[in-house]
Amino acid sequence: MSIGRTISLVCSLSAAAVIALLLAVEPSEGWISPGAMWWMLPALSIFGGLCVGVISYMVATRVVTEPIARLRLQYDRLSGSDASATDSASPPWLRPLTDSVERSLCSFRTRVEELGCERRDLEIQVRVAETERHHAEAILHSIADAVLVTDAFNEIAMTNETAAQALRFNLAESHRQPIDRILHDPALIKLIKDTREAGNIRSPRHVEHRIVHNGRNKVYDVTLACVTNADREVTGVVTILRDVTREKEIAEMKSDFVSGVSHELRTPLSSIKAYVEMLVDGEADNEQTRTEFYNIIQSETNRLSRLIDNILNINRIEAGIVRVQREEIALAGIVSDAVEVMRPQARARQITISEQGSALGYSIYADKDMLYQALLNLLSNAIKYNDQGGRVTVETAIDEIDRTVTIHVSDTGVGIPREAQAHLFEKFYRVPDHKKLAKGTGLGLNLVKHVVETVHMGKVRMRSEPGSGSTFSITLPISESPQISRAGEKKGTEV
Repeated sequence: MSIGRTISLVCSLSAAAVIALLLAVEPSEGWISPGAMWWMLPALSIFGGLCVGVISYMVATRVVTEPIARLRLQYDRLSGSDASATDSASPPWLRPLTDSVERSLCSFRTRVEELGCERRDLEIQVRVAETERHHAEAILHSIADAVLVTDAFNEIAMTNETAAQALRFNLAESHRQPIDRILHDPALIKLIKDTREAGNIRSPRHVEHRIVHNGRNKVYDVTLACVTNADREVTGVVTILRDVTREKEIAEMKSDFVSGVSHELRTPLSSIKAYVEMLVDGEADNEQTRTEFYNIIQSETNRLSRLIDNILNINRIEAGIVRVQREEIALAGIVSDAVEVMRPQARARQITISEQGSALGYSIYADKDMLYQALLNLLSNAIKYNDQGGRVTVETAIDEIDRTVTIHVSDTGVGIPREAQAHLFEKFYRVPDHKKLAKGTGLGLNLVKHVVETVHMGKVRMRSEPGSGSTFSITLPISESPQISRAGEKKGTEV
């Protein structure tokens, strides 16, 4: 209920009470009795007070309430778009207050607009920063090297999947986590902390670091660089781990290759030089001795030529500039020629070479010199890594259905460890256990694979048992126009 209605109700009740008292006066007496007087005075007082209250309320409503209402209306206008609206009907005594409120509202509205602009700018900056972060993360994840970014508190700020795999931690749970909790390599943790504490912002730090991963010792080239802010204060460290394990292995293989090539070149040259000097000095005083010296010189010269051909042919094939001269080749003839060339080397170690099967009447469309070189490499390995007095068997098998020929070169030597078999045809690779048995370059089997598979579209296979020897097989397609004559097939020869 409003105040006006309440006052009107009270006034009505008071007037009714006064009228009731007046009616209670006895007309016959002509005057009010003392008892009635005590009741009428309070009633009249209440009635008078209420009248004064009603008049005061009416004045207050007109003088105060209405200007306040107008002030509220003006506030609503100022808070809206019509900031210049004024109310000329305000009373003079209220105008200073109105002007002050107007100025405050204008200042408040200006500040609100400024804050709104600042908020929009901040939102744009946040979106730009998020976009840049996503771009940085995308670049980070596209890098093949392991990248780890830590902040001033040694917590992981950014990293990539390569780092998670190399350092064995969960990528999703690593963000903003201390490196002591995430990484399991104390040496790497110490490197990161030492780099941040040193604060060297001029040049990155390079360290070779080894990590055992899945039982294999992996080598990393670690680069650590400090991250600074605008005041050149160190705020973190960027750690990049590049896997150089393969590079180290290749460097070691090349070192072994240079050593092996030097020995392979020196040995035949030394033999050639020695026998030439004996011939010049006249130590070969009969025809039989001279013939023997000539054969040795020729054999060593061929050995030296094969080594040089191996090196040159591999480089040419890999570069794609090798000139292949294909022609129809009698398969039996090229196998026999390779065996005959290697007989003196086998005889020197009391090793027996035998041929089995027959390819008489069959021909292949191939480069004779390159295929001949591949067969020599297989026979040379079978002799070098065989036991004294062992055997080497060359078997030729014809598959009429698939129209292919397979040449198997088997030996009774030391065999090849299982862990080395997967790397056997790699360039410069040599079985670690075989390095003491014979010198080599690690190029022979790589050349065989290139010649058979890359040049002639054939297939090279190998099976071996440690201690029981090895068998290398090359399979080639038979020419579609084989020789007709198959008479006089040989069952095999032995020395």
